Amino acid sequence: MVISELDTAIASVATDTARPPRHYLPEEFFVTDWASLTPFFQELQTRHLPDAAALEQWLLDRSELEAVLSEDLAWRYIRMTCDTQDESHAEAFQYFVQEIEPLVAPYDHALNEKLLAAPSLGELDAARYGVFLRSVRRASEIYREENIPLKTEISTKQQQYAATVGAMTVTLDGEEITLPRAADRLKSLSRPVREQAWRAIQARRLQDSQPLDQLFTELVRLRHQVALNAGFANFRDYMFAALGRFDYTPEDTFAFHAAIQATVVPLIDEFDEARRQDLALPALRPWDLDVDPSGRPPLVPFQTGAELLEKTITVFQRLDPFLGQCLGTMRQMGHLDLESRIGKAPGGYNYPLDETGVPFIFMNATSSLRDVVTMLHEGGHAVHSFLTRRLPLSADKHPPSEVAELASMSMELMSMDHWDVFFSDPAELRRAKKTHLESVLETFPWVATIDKFQHWIYENPTHTEAQRHARWTQIFQDFNQRSVSWQGLEQFRPYLWQKQLHLYEVPFYYIEYALAQLGAIAVWRNFRQDPAAALAGYQRALALGYTRPIGEVYEAAGIRFDFSTEYLTQLADFVRAEMAAL
Repeated sequence: MVISELDTAIASVATDTARPPRHYLPEEFFVTDWASLTPFFQELQTRHLPDAAALEQWLLDRSELEAVLSEDLAWRYIRMTCDTQDESHAEAFQYFVQEIEPLVAPYDHALNEKLLAAPSLGELDAARYGVFLRSVRRASEIYREENIPLKTEISTKQQQYAATVGAMTVTLDGEEITLPRAADRLKSLSRPVREQAWRAIQARRLQDSQPLDQLFTELVRLRHQVALNAGFANFRDYMFAALGRFDYTPEDTFAFHAAIQATVVPLIDEFDEARRQDLALPALRPWDLDVDPSGRPPLVPFQTGAELLEKTITVFQRLDPFLGQCLGTMRQMGHLDLESRIGKAPGGYNYPLDETGVPFIFMNATSSLRDVVTMLHEGGHAVHSFLTRRLPLSADKHPPSEVAELASMSMELMSMDHWDVFFSDPAELRRAKKTHLESVLETFPWVATIDKFQHWIYENPTHTEAQRHARWTQIFQDFNQRSVSWQGLEQFRPYLWQKQLHLYEVPFYYIEYALAQLGAIAVWRNFRQDPAAALAGYQRALALGYTRPIGEVYEAAGIRFDFSTEYLTQLADFVRAEMAAL
């Protein structure tokens, strides 16, 4: 699909709740077991492909099968994370991971090989299929049959993290509450209340620190073996290939870490010192970082998940009616689970549903500004899903994270002009915007911390737990809370990394947040100059899905894919100027 066709396509995808008709699988088909799937894989593997037209139809049929499988797995995962205490949901997810995925993998590889060997492959439109075929070739290169059982074991162990963290609660004032709800107390004006909540959260996390350490050690061992089997020196190098990072290298990320440390970390130090002075404290403590430094009570932008959704839809509609229609369709279909509760997995996500085309948003909202930002963030991902839902191939709908996170982070910033929906008091609105812009800059040091830690982890796969804790503590201190006193709290700091679910569930998916944050700031800068043009460029870029390389997608949005020190400095200065103007 070329950009000139996109505006017409965008208008028709937001309100359709019907599943597109199937052309290859029977309409009544659903995944039950491997036997029900085998005939379709076998037919694809043996089909004669005499010309380019036959090859393109084969690609569409394969894509339809992939979409059905992907959506079936998605619902199993969604149900499991919405209720980690229901064993039937966990069993259904495990069944797919253990009994279906391992049998799909060899066929998937065989179909890739069939595609790459097709006589008419060279007749396919290079502009249309170039990015897709590049990814197929890379997947074929790194595939190893001996990794199939290892990946199954990894998936099973990753599930243990969500179950462990989802079960964590603390009791405060006689009430058992989830950790996200306890974290709301870190905004209390009462310092003893904040300290009590912070210590309770950390103590609860520390209670499971050893099992989580052991789980991570097992994951590192298994992942390293996957890398060795595929001919890589370490899992980091394997993941750069598996994630399709064609546009930058590990060395580029090291330079980005250094640029963040030199450019952004000093700004955060300034923010922390100003906070200390405003709070009139001799030293900041970890529980002093979320309270409003001017002594105002916590922002309460909504009371319930339903209210959060309704207000977010209003914000999106003000930006563009299409955006509001996307969330409205999700509400109509019941594709949201927003409120925090006991037994729910941690975190938040937008899960694309490849066949239906209407995604699912999951989060753990309480009543904070952070929840508003999370909803806007996941809403940006959801809009991306809608914009790509009519692309012909499933692979087209899954751009790399550098693009996916551009969708979500840009939405956070462009929507700020309409945050009065959440904050009717002008003073509270300014406060909310300033707090968020500060957190935008804080994204960079935390991402660098997690990413640099991962590089070390997998470059040194035989490290001990003690070495891991020491290395984490050093990296954390280099990038974060350099003006904060941890005296008497040293036992908690070595385990802070365990709260980052990406380390357990989606390794090396993190540097993208910082790369995309730069892009999002650039989109927002364009939006400040010409809102209509910036929003149109944003939507056209996202509608490309993964039919173009990252640089071309960014170019379609009117920005560039660049994470040089100069660009980082320029955009950080822009954010700081916007904060000063509030």
